[in-house]
Amino acid sequence: MSPNLPANENARLSEVRKYQILDTLPEEEYDNITHIIATVCDVPVSLITLLDSDRNFLKSHYGIDDQESPRNISFCTQTILQKNDLFMVKDAREDNRFRNNPIVTERKMVFYAGVPLINENGFPLGTLCIYDTKPRELTDEQKTILKRMAKQVLSLFELHYRNTLLIQAQKEQKLRNERLNKFAHLVSHDLKSPLANINALTQLLKEENEGSLSEDSLEYIGYIKESTESLKNYIEGLLKFYKSIDALEKGKAYTTLSEIFEAIEDMLSLQERKFIYPEAHTSIYVNKAALEQILFNLIDNAYKYNHHENPEVNVSFYEDSLNYHFSIMDNGLGIPSDKQHEIFDMFVTTGEKDFKGQEGTGVGLAAVKSLIEKLGGSIHLESEKGKGSTFKFQIPK
Repeated sequence: MSPNLPANENARLSEVRKYQILDTLPEEEYDNITHIIATVCDVPVSLITLLDSDRNFLKSHYGIDDQESPRNISFCTQTILQKNDLFMVKDAREDNRFRNNPIVTERKMVFYAGVPLINENGFPLGTLCIYDTKPRELTDEQKTILKRMAKQVLSLFELHYRNTLLIQAQKEQKLRNERLNKFAHLVSHDLKSPLANINALTQLLKEENEGSLSEDSLEYIGYIKESTESLKNYIEGLLKFYKSIDALEKGKAYTTLSEIFEAIEDMLSLQERKFIYPEAHTSIYVNKAALEQILFNLIDNAYKYNHHENPEVNVSFYEDSLNYHFSIMDNGLGIPSDKQHEIFDMFVTTGEKDFKGQEGTGVGLAAVKSLIEKLGGSIHLESEKGKGSTFKFQIPK
């Protein structure tokens, strides 16, 4: 880890992004603070910053027009390394760390003072800072005001975060209600019909001679089996979808890819089917229950809708500094191009039957997408009819 980065940089970046303030428009509440600080400290420049991976986003910028700056030249990079204290450079021209910095050599800013904005989880998100074109010192009162106003900035951050969560909860509630309405529609139509068949056919069986069954009776039994199987698939799919919400409550933990794929292999009845996956023992930090369910649904679907003589599923994985990336490729039926844009929608199917002759319910992929998005990730499909499909998704570390 670079000496100019906190030891927990990946976790810190996750905290910064969860507030969803990066790249937002200027707001009066923040601009009032930078204006007051510039006035109290008698400086030409005052900033509220958030440090992203490679840039310094300026939520409020008094005295300059910039909306962001490169992180590698920012004085704030040093400020967030401080333990909840003021970081000050009286004359950057005499400081080996900054004397050749473009801010000093080109913009002629030689004085800097900043307070790290440390949230309630202990992560420094950014700074409240000031610059001046001449060397100087701050009075004790100015230092106190700078620190207190930094706490006010954090309060605004937390208020923004809680409002964002509330808005998201309202959206999710609306979506749940929409899904409930769709479910009610299914109950009154698609699910009601199989139940009616079961009742009617059962009655017919009772009227038959209990000592022997005719060919027609055997046919009726076949109808019962088909109807109950159809109903069972719907119910199992719906339970799987709503069970995905419970998986999110279990939180993150350290595990390995090999442990996850071995568990999935145990759950699947493979029997002469080829399953290729990375046997990596590298530790990953994920919601294990959610990831297992995502991968199981995708892999199970890949086999179910595969009529190839030698069905094969190939899973690959890689990670970067921020995300885990997975790819699930099969040699199955493929998905028609006109269905690909809606394949993740609730109750949407391709119309294809699985290897048991059962049509899908359109719930499994909707559950996968819902889980991935709730984990902060995304998923997309690459497929060609008759040549198989590849599902690619990523989730944040």
